[in-house]
Amino acid sequence: MSLRSVVFAYQDVGYVCLEALLEQGAGVCAVFTHDDAPGEEIWFRSVRQLAERRGLPVFAPTKLSEGDWIERLRAWKPDFLFSFYYRNLLPASVLATAGRAALNLHGSLLPKYRGRCPVNWVLIHGESETGVTLHHMVEKPDRGDIVAQRRVPITDDDDVRTLYAKMTAAAAALMRETYPRLCDGSAPRLPQEQAQASYFGGRKPDDGRIDWGGDARSVCNLVRAVTHPYPGAFSAWRDKQLLLWKARVLDEQSRAAAAGTVVGIAHGLDVQAGRGVLRVSRVQLEGEGEADAVEWARTHAVEIGTRLG
Repeated sequence: MSLRSVVFAYQDVGYVCLEALLEQGAGVCAVFTHDDAPGEEIWFRSVRQLAERRGLPVFAPTKLSEGDWIERLRAWKPDFLFSFYYRNLLPASVLATAGRAALNLHGSLLPKYRGRCPVNWVLIHGESETGVTLHHMVEKPDRGDIVAQRRVPITDDDDVRTLYAKMTAAAAALMRETYPRLCDGSAPRLPQEQAQASYFGGRKPDDGRIDWGGDARSVCNLVRAVTHPYPGAFSAWRDKQLLLWKARVLDEQSRAAAAGTVVGIAHGLDVQAGRGVLRVSRVQLEGEGEADAVEWARTHAVEIGTRLG
């Protein structure tokens, strides 16, 4: 008889990890997910739809601490609880219902980048590598012993969407490799090195405001970290918000212009930062659609010397 699991999952990582468990014949007795938030850009596959196609009971409670959820979890007698990008922290009373282990899939190489939005933060900080970590859940988030990790390289061409796709593939591969070892008891359990830990909190749309006084590399990292499907990095132009959806570092050296000054418009919107020049290729002015930066500059009669911010 297969071991029993209850899965808490959302977004693409949740989808592929649940799929990986089902491919291996895992006995999933229930799936918990979230209802999609009104107004949110839904760019990921639906865990609910996958569960329903496989005939699994699926639930989306607001709070697991309310109602009879703990009693129902105990009645299922799960060997494993799995959390795959489930947005809520599971309370200790839920974790205690797991007969063997309660495990979470986190989007970084723990103990680095604990907390919220790790895929955004690694790009903002210009990291060259990240990964996914399967770890035991404890009351404090992202601190439990590590079971498995898979590394993911970050290139200069990556943005949040391409990096998330890499991490999704890594998460699915990790679960295919690790689930049999969890079942036969051979999976390792390694304490995290607390001295190496770092923690980052959630991000708000206003955190996308560009500081042109920084270097071009930092501005570029912000743009690629919060581009689609996130709210985007932005500056001001003529008292309106100008979103920058795609950019690259054109020059690491500064020119004779103040930070935020447009210094070129022939091949992109070239903007002087505190150090270096950023070439912007996709923009969106408040109230308008997304556009090629050269075409936008021509349409709006943007000239060299124009200031942003």
